[in-house]
Amino acid sequence: MFSVGDKIVYPMHGAGTIQGIEEKKILGEKKQYYIFKLPCNDMDIMIPVDSGESVGVREIVDKKVIEDVVVLLRGESTKMNSNWSRRHRENMDKLRTGDIMQVAEVVRNLMRMDKYRSLSSGERKMLINARQVLISEIILAADMDPAEAEKLVDESV
Repeated sequence: MFSVGDKIVYPMHGAGTIQGIEEKKILGEKKQYYIFKLPCNDMDIMIPVDSGESVGVREIVDKKVIEDVVVLLRGESTKMNSNWSRRHRENMDKLRTGDIMQVAEVVRNLMRMDKYRSLSSGERKMLINARQVLISEIILAADMDPAEAEKLVDESV
């Protein structure tokens, strides 16, 4: 179980800080929830404490891992499936892991693909979400402001 003040990652949403732990009654059932604040926007998310592990909630990486992320962003693109639906599914699977390296790979590949040809609306939405997830963890792990983290990602790709 995490505590107030812990910095965690919630796959598909990003990294943030636990602002509180509250008991709420939803649909007639009482549960404890992490009240989770994302650094990139003013959004609060409630995560059920008892399902945090099953949805992949984890602690943020340490600052040294961010250096590995930058190396990955600068590295060669990985081969992606030419079939749009398979490529989309493979990228979604990577994002659902919550692993920062997998998220960075999706961001790198989609950003580069976008330079050569316009992304479909589904892939554009995926890129925006994946980039936000990646940037939110960089902000907290490397203690950067959002503009610095965005610049780091954009210049590394």
